[in-house]
Amino acid sequence: MGQGILTYHLIAFSAGFILDLIIGDPAWIFHPVRLIGSLIAFLDQKLYTQAQDEQFGRGVLLASLVTVITTLTVAAIVIGAYLLHPLAGIVIEAVLTCYLLAAKSLRVESMKVYQQLTTGDLEGARKALSMIVGRDTEMLTEEGIVRATVETIAENTSDGVTTPMLYAALGGPAFGFFYKAVNTMDSMIGYKNERYMRFGKAAARLDDVCNFLPARISAVWMILASALSGRGLDTGEALRIWKRDRNKSVSPNAGQTESVCAGALGLKLLGPAYYFGKKTDKEYIGDERKKAEPEDIRKANRLMLLTAMTGMLFCVLVQIWISVLIPTLK
Repeated sequence: MGQGILTYHLIAFSAGFILDLIIGDPAWIFHPVRLIGSLIAFLDQKLYTQAQDEQFGRGVLLASLVTVITTLTVAAIVIGAYLLHPLAGIVIEAVLTCYLLAAKSLRVESMKVYQQLTTGDLEGARKALSMIVGRDTEMLTEEGIVRATVETIAENTSDGVTTPMLYAALGGPAFGFFYKAVNTMDSMIGYKNERYMRFGKAAARLDDVCNFLPARISAVWMILASALSGRGLDTGEALRIWKRDRNKSVSPNAGQTESVCAGALGLKLLGPAYYFGKKTDKEYIGDERKKAEPEDIRKANRLMLLTAMTGMLFCVLVQIWISVLIPTLK
């Protein structure tokens, strides 16, 4: 029975990955993460207080409610589908797995920036970039736009593709959406501003913890992917810069894949940036062996897709190994 469930999971997991590469997240299809966002916004309004000594505790309550409600709801949907019929379970799990991954949508949105740059429309490129980054984009030069786009591709390779993939491989959509809930909370209330410094601290720290190991696994996959690319990416530099600069990011995790990507492409990433009109100083990652150019966006996307495929192959092989191992343990 256990082996059969593992087989269903493997089929659904693989189908979900392929489905994401084919259709991604079409705007006309409702995305479950919107429901998670609505739940976070609702609890934010209900639980936030001006009393600073209560803010952290209420933030812990918010994080607990969001993760528990999300995980149990998704688990109930998947289990209910499998109880109805194995085929129904596989279909539902595959669709939910597709929702978890963002490889195609990340490529599509970042390539909109590339397309604007190739036509010389800097204003259009800045606007397209503003849809996928949190920084101010109004004053960025072409080189700055390229660097910012490459940075978000590198960071979201882990946050939006390989990390949810790892959680889904480990525990199906329930685990995957647990991570999505954590990641969404961090993006909504994990800011270090007056309102969320204490109230959003639990969500931000939980995101750091949940990303810690996956971010490092993702970096290793990205180094392997650069070796598989065959052209335009420097594996030796990817490894060297990762070893040297992986801990330079303000985030304990984002620098892992950002440093690999910087080395592979020969770019200097991060550095000072403006958020809501205020300058934020960040350390540079990587060596500027060449000036950033629009083609680097295409290269970063190729590296992202190869990293996703490397991770997918790893997860599938481990699941096959486990399914083969189980009968020998009986």
